[in-house]
Amino acid sequence: MKLNCVVVDDSSLQRMVIAKLVNNHPNLQLIGDFSNAIEAKNCMTVHTVDLIFLDVEMPVISGFDFIDGLKVKPQVIFITSKAEYALKAFDYDATDYLQKPIVLERFNSSVKRALDLYMLRQDNHDDEGDHIFIKSNLKKLKVFTNKIKWIEAYGDYVKVVTEDDTNLVLSTMKSFEKDLSKDKFIRVHKSYIINIDKVERFNSKFAEIGVTKIPLSRNKKEDLIKALAIA
Repeated sequence: MKLNCVVVDDSSLQRMVIAKLVNNHPNLQLIGDFSNAIEAKNCMTVHTVDLIFLDVEMPVISGFDFIDGLKVKPQVIFITSKAEYALKAFDYDATDYLQKPIVLERFNSSVKRALDLYMLRQDNHDDEGDHIFIKSNLKKLKVFTNKIKWIEAYGDYVKVVTEDDTNLVLSTMKSFEKDLSKDKFIRVHKSYIINIDKVERFNSKFAEIGVTKIPLSRNKKEDLIKALAIA
C-alpha cells in the first residue's frame, strides 16, 4: 500500500529535502511538489491525494488558508520552523506536525501515524459506511452519516442530531453542506440540513422526521420533492 503525496513549500531546498524523504519511503508515492498552494490545488483537482506535507508560512496563501479552501481534505502533516504553530495545526485535525530541520526518525514516525490512520478509516468505511469527524466538548467524534437525522444552526454552533445522540459543534452550516453528500442531504431552511432518508412525511411548511417538524423555506419544497424522488 502506498499513500499518494504532495509536498507544498515555498523553499526550494525544503521541498527537495521532503521530496527525497517521500521518494525513499516504501509506502509513499510522490505525486508532485509545489512552491505555492495554488499549484498544489490545481494538481489535486486531477489526482487523488491521500497525504499533504504542508509548510505553514507561504506567500499569498498560508498553509492554514490552503486547507480551509479544500472541499475534500486529505491527511495533513504540517511542516514549519516555528513551534508556536503546533497547537493550531492540531485544531485543523492535522495528522502530525514536523519542525524543521526534519529528522528521518521523526519523519518515519509521522508517516506511520498517517498509514495507521488511513487503514483505520478504510476499515471503518468498509464495515460501517461513510462518516465525518466532528469536534464536540474538546473531543473528536466519528459520526456515521447514515445515522444523522438533521443538522441545525444553533447560535454560534451547529447542532448535529443523530439516531444515537446530539452534539454541539463550533462550525458553520456551510461547512457541513460541503462535507455531506448532496445525494443524501439537502438544506431545506437557512437553519436546517436534513437527511433525505429520514424524512417520513412533508407538506408545504414542514418535513417530519420522527416527531420533529423541520421548517421548509418557501422555495425549498420543490427541491425536497426532487430529492425524495431520486433517493
